[in-house]
Amino acid sequence: QLQLVESGGGLVQPGGSLRLSCAASGFTLDYYNIGWFRQAPGKEREGVSCISSGGGRTNYADSVKGRFTISRDRAKNLVYLQMASLKPEDTAIYYCAAREGLFRQCVPSRYDYWGQGTQVTVSS
Repeated sequence: QLQLVESGGGLVQPGGSLRLSCAASGFTLDYYNIGWFRQAPGKEREGVSCISSGGGRTNYADSVKGRFTISRDRAKNLVYLQMASLKPEDTAIYYCAAREGLFRQCVPSRYDYWGQGTQVTVSS
């Protein structure tokens, strides 16, 4: 059974940084497109950033471009989301998800396997 586990969330001040990690149990992340998504209270889940199975393609939501970076660590079977210059509006539960096949839009409906999420709170 495919399982994803997020870690690295927490409380950070505006302007600070966090690095989220997505780990897999039972499969190799490199064979899957991986996405980071977030859901704030009262809002729909949205795509933050996605990376193709080969790692050659990435995309980012306009709201995080230039501040967030998605990357793979193949040796550790991890996918990271490095977040910098964090803003209060980045506060949400962050999820990683996996998708087989083609690298499609970075939207929740395109992804099949989900982790439980990690809370990120940006507040002074």
